[in-house]
Amino acid sequence: MEDISLVTVVLMLPLLGVIPLLFVRSLTDQTIKWLTLTVSLVTFGLSLLLLNNFDTNVAGLQMAQKWEWISGNSFTISYYVGVDGISIWLVLLTTFIMPIAILASFEPIKQRVRLYYLFLLLMEWAMIGVFVAQDLFLFYVFWEVTLIPMYFLIGIWGSEDRIYAAIKFFLYTMAGSLLMLLAILWLGVEAGTFSLPDIFAQLNSGELVLDTNTARWLFLAFAAAFAVKVPMWPLHSWLPDAHVQAPTAGSVILAGVMLKMGTYGFVRFNLPLFPEASKTFAPYIAVLAVIGIIYGAWVSYGQDNIKKLIAYSSISHLGFVMLGIFALNTTGIQGGILQMVNHGISTGGLFLMVGMLYDRRHTRMMNAFGGIWKAMPLFSGLSLVIILSSMGLPGLNGFVGEFTILLGSAGSEVLSLWFTAFAAIGIILAAIYMLYLFNTVFMGELDKEENKRLPDLHWQELWSLIPIVIMVFAIGLQAGYFFDYMDSSVRDLAQYLGDTIAATAGR
Repeated sequence: MEDISLVTVVLMLPLLGVIPLLFVRSLTDQTIKWLTLTVSLVTFGLSLLLLNNFDTNVAGLQMAQKWEWISGNSFTISYYVGVDGISIWLVLLTTFIMPIAILASFEPIKQRVRLYYLFLLLMEWAMIGVFVAQDLFLFYVFWEVTLIPMYFLIGIWGSEDRIYAAIKFFLYTMAGSLLMLLAILWLGVEAGTFSLPDIFAQLNSGELVLDTNTARWLFLAFAAAFAVKVPMWPLHSWLPDAHVQAPTAGSVILAGVMLKMGTYGFVRFNLPLFPEASKTFAPYIAVLAVIGIIYGAWVSYGQDNIKKLIAYSSISHLGFVMLGIFALNTTGIQGGILQMVNHGISTGGLFLMVGMLYDRRHTRMMNAFGGIWKAMPLFSGLSLVIILSSMGLPGLNGFVGEFTILLGSAGSEVLSLWFTAFAAIGIILAAIYMLYLFNTVFMGELDKEENKRLPDLHWQELWSLIPIVIMVFAIGLQAGYFFDYMDSSVRDLAQYLGDTIAATAGR
């Protein structure tokens, strides 16, 4: 038997962590918490080893592993995993966010502890699987599995309207996924394999030919699933409900990683599989992205619930990611991938912040606070850094991603400069609603008696926020290091798209 790839080890470790939670009934709640945290930290450590072994000069798959899984007369399904410059940082984002979400759950979660942490480990396993799967059928399995733990995290440990939010989340995402399943089945049968690299090879060699209409319908089928997951306007209405009702860790994972599954899907599947369709639909998707940027920012400003404000801000921020991706050039796609990571870090930090306030006051309404900097100076200082990063302040992570996206969209051959101009309005609006949030909650007079007694951060909360703040500065000040890892893969993809655009333009 061939050696086990490091990618397989990173993927399977969270699943191995589920085994004692299922079968060792003598574990105490405290032991379960520390066991889960240990598994997630070891997984993160191994993912750093994955990064260390990654060759930035190689555009294709690295540390790949392929085993035949199911073989039929007209198709083959494989366990096929690997990483490249498009997926490596999203794997690292997943393994980085999970220990933080687990640690932040130590105090708030008192009921059904074993089941809660079991779902968290299942989530980590499935999300890593989405980013490393190189077989369409395997990808779909991981994609659907992520729905189940999140459904129960919201439905069991969520707030008052948790059942409504959980069902809405499940139905929206499942509906889009069914169209993607039909497209996957069609491609797999036509190609005789579900292996993504093999399908690419067949398309490039001419062995598999997709006529224009077929490619466009397949593009739309994949896009339906990914657009709901992002979520793009107008398919976004499930997101605020899911965020508001989810427990803190659920919101952190949902914003930090799960939404990136949609944007990643566009880069991994839609662009390389259907380049002509990507060029055709790029302006239409850019229109939806810009509407989402301005709409999400505008609606954020009108919220009085902190969690709902941050939820709507995600629609705006991920609109930037979609604009960068469909600039269809190296700069835009690199900016989009980096901004996926930036959004996961910054918005994950914002939801941690809201969770810590809720644990103290049992309310998320902004008017319940005011002046809490005086009561919680350490918490307020760290929160300010995260808020500024979400605004896109130069020197912090958000600025690098948004600037690169705007640079890519301004230089795009398929998008008008007007898209860049309107998207830039979103940056101004983000500053308005984030400063409004900070001023309302943290500044002013400490005139409410309940807020005067608020305790500052305890050690678990502190060690949840510190890694977030470190990464905010690390990406903001050393963005080139992060771009280096994705450069070869993204340039390869952008060159392929550019050649296709040039070829179609010459027809």
